[in-house]
Amino acid sequence: MKKSQAPSGGLVRIARWLVPGLGIKRWMLLILAGITLLAVGSAIFLLELYRTDTSNPIILSLLSLVSLRFLPRLVRVLIFAALGAGLVGYGIWRLNRALLRPFVRPGEPLVDQLTSYRRLDRGPRVVAIGGGHGISTLLRGLKEHTRNITAIVTVADDGGSSGRLRESLGILPPGDIRNCLAALSNDEALLTQLFQYRFSGSPELQGHSFGNLFITALTDLTGSFDEAIAESGRALSVSGRVLPSTLDAVRLLADMRLPNTLNEVRVAGESKIPEMAGRVRRVWLEPNNPPAFPPTLQSILKAELIVVGPGSIYTSLLPNLLVPELQAALRASRAIKVYVCNIATQAGETDLYTCHDHVRALEEHIGEELFDVVLCNSHYEGDLGGAEWVRVDERSRGDQRLYKADLVDREYPWRHDAEKLATVLMDLYLERTGPLSD
Repeated sequence: MKKSQAPSGGLVRIARWLVPGLGIKRWMLLILAGITLLAVGSAIFLLELYRTDTSNPIILSLLSLVSLRFLPRLVRVLIFAALGAGLVGYGIWRLNRALLRPFVRPGEPLVDQLTSYRRLDRGPRVVAIGGGHGISTLLRGLKEHTRNITAIVTVADDGGSSGRLRESLGILPPGDIRNCLAALSNDEALLTQLFQYRFSGSPELQGHSFGNLFITALTDLTGSFDEAIAESGRALSVSGRVLPSTLDAVRLLADMRLPNTLNEVRVAGESKIPEMAGRVRRVWLEPNNPPAFPPTLQSILKAELIVVGPGSIYTSLLPNLLVPELQAALRASRAIKVYVCNIATQAGETDLYTCHDHVRALEEHIGEELFDVVLCNSHYEGDLGGAEWVRVDERSRGDQRLYKADLVDREYPWRHDAEKLATVLMDLYLERTGPLSD
């Protein structure tokens, strides 16, 4: 049997509606003022009726009955006040339920949902730059702290379903954008399954994900890739925005040194770089000067916190940072800029790399002194399935920007824990800017 709820619990819930910042007390006071004016007007009207001289016994009886004149004055006042307050309260309650019903999640008190919405709405403006699964993990954590999130995603992907759609239909690759939309969705449990669903059986659909086809269809309907992303975000009720770094069909190229030799080979295509056994020497975009997507630049310049990573240095992060206008906006931004280093090395890209090696690889391509903080994992326990830990070495400890924390997902040690990562980033932000205002 369910225990009956204590009366004090109901009173506490009612009192929570008076907490500052919900944006409703001003309207409650306005309604109260309106009721007061109606009551005063009604009282004046009744007094005028009482003073009316009439010899008609029917009218006198009717006035006496309607105004409850046969009762003591105090009783009449209490009855009218109770009836008025009850009707007004019930009407407002029913009106609110009717208006909010389409937007309220079942099973969660409305005051909790409103409090959460207001708190997240006042959160800092955060820009996350990257691609692949790393940025999706970051976004899942950040959306619990703020709604003001912009994910800037690479469009250099040319493998898998995205690559096939890019080659056959000539659209920009939707895969990384699909992952970010699912991560920012308010109904991620269901939408992730739907958007990540991959077809099988039919040769034409084999390997394609539903989300990629959904964005492709919207691109055809709306006539533009960026509008398709915006419409997808509205359809999925995402907390924030997902933007491409550029709308140009860029391709990633790399010079790689082959193992046990000084010979170098040129690799064309983001998906082919990890497959080539060798050490990446340099990567660049083709065309090498693509224009940045204007809303992307605006988001960077308005940001209060910019997070680069986690993600593959050469195939997820640099394809964004190598867009010249985007890099210039990063340097011009006054936001706190944090680089989040990977937890584990990646075969074919960062074999044997330390935290210092990751930072050096980025700065060799985009220049130094871009990041204010270098965030590295400090926990090295767990099975990485053949990969190596990205450790903080002596050269990293000499970097004044270094910040260490336990960021490991205990179930999947090679990944960041979304909650831990977002909490550390928010702590770093508050440490440098002070607490958020209410």
